[in-house]
Amino acid sequence: MAHTFRGGLHIPDHKELTREKPIRQIDGAPLYIFPLQQHIGAPLEAVVKPGDAVKIGDIIADSDAHMAVPVHSSVSGTVQKIAPALHPSGTKVTAVYIENDYKYEISERVQPKNPDSMGRRELLQTIRDAGIVGMGGAGFPTHVKLSPPEGKPITHVIVNGAECEPYLTSDHRRMLETPEEILDGLKIAMKILGLSEGSIGIEQNKPDAIRLLAEKAAAENGIHVVPLKTKYPQGAEKQLIKAITKKQVPSGGLPADVGVIVLNIDTVTQISRAFRTGMPLVTRIVTVSGDCINEPCNLEVRLGAPFSHVIDAAGGFSQEPKKLIMGGPMMGVAQFSLDTPVIKTTSALLAFHTLDDNYDLDSPCLRCGKCVEHCPMHLMPLYLSRYTLEENWEMAEKYNALDCIECGICSYLCPGLQSPLHNIRIAKQTILENRRKKK
Repeated sequence: MAHTFRGGLHIPDHKELTREKPIRQIDGAPLYIFPLQQHIGAPLEAVVKPGDAVKIGDIIADSDAHMAVPVHSSVSGTVQKIAPALHPSGTKVTAVYIENDYKYEISERVQPKNPDSMGRRELLQTIRDAGIVGMGGAGFPTHVKLSPPEGKPITHVIVNGAECEPYLTSDHRRMLETPEEILDGLKIAMKILGLSEGSIGIEQNKPDAIRLLAEKAAAENGIHVVPLKTKYPQGAEKQLIKAITKKQVPSGGLPADVGVIVLNIDTVTQISRAFRTGMPLVTRIVTVSGDCINEPCNLEVRLGAPFSHVIDAAGGFSQEPKKLIMGGPMMGVAQFSLDTPVIKTTSALLAFHTLDDNYDLDSPCLRCGKCVEHCPMHLMPLYLSRYTLEENWEMAEKYNALDCIECGICSYLCPGLQSPLHNIRIAKQTILENRRKKK
């Protein structure tokens, strides 16, 4: 039986382009660029200076703040400069530029650790020092997520293997190629949280991953593989929690409010590697796909590599793209330069020549109700959109605009060619800004 939630939509996933493509590691970019903004939380400061020699795993930026994790060099070489660089968000941020010496020497600080002999505080410190964040897109520091506030006991940990966004197959390949690391990372997280049970949720369009992980988990105590209905956005935290535990995260609440913590497949893999090899987060899997890519594939890419280097490793463009997206087509961010570097949250690079976003923001709402019927958060996007156009922020807040997870289903389905999501984003930003002004 496949678990699911109310709402959502099954959309063409186009995963056939890369789901059979094994992960391939790439090296060789002459210059690696490391933005100091790669996670939600406190900003970092560079701890190296131009002319410094670094090795793989050396810390190049850090902060004393609790809501921060360091950034490490993914290559050996020389710090060229510390200067502004393009960020996938579309802004420019301070970055460390490192010239690759092609020796790929590993830092002496990279040493394996035994989690079985460590207490909770040491386990969390190791995860923090390894620079691990949520790699499903949000970039929330993992050591903070695994440290819930007092008074909010955690009863369940879920590993998110849904990967519901179209085109993306990096998590799928991770489950097929390194299942032992996934289970190991989950067991370490369970030890930190004091839990004896954990779940791995996987959509039914990945039957090979379900079979393999279920077989491996059968030898473990308390780890369950849960098949999920193939539906977008099944991988969203609140929807995943509802599908697996039947618990409803309250409006404005967090998963910890219902005793649940959700971790991404690649995140638990990195937790395992931080202990078993001592290697911090310096690479990630990137799906490169779309109708403009010559050789769609899944690549293990060193952080800091420019997008151009990644695209070249996938055979380059077959035709001039009209849009390049970092992440999935539903929730990803459009890019305007191939000089932008890969960061911790770069799950995919998708290049498209054919576009379906024929929006007309001035067209009238047909009141068909499709956006309401399929909204996974049970909101009323048509009203939220109208309140934004009327600048009625009080009503937009009353109708729970802040609960929108920005999945994009309302805009995807709209027969009137409107983009309710565009307006709801404006409403969310305005409501939050008004709250800050009142404080």
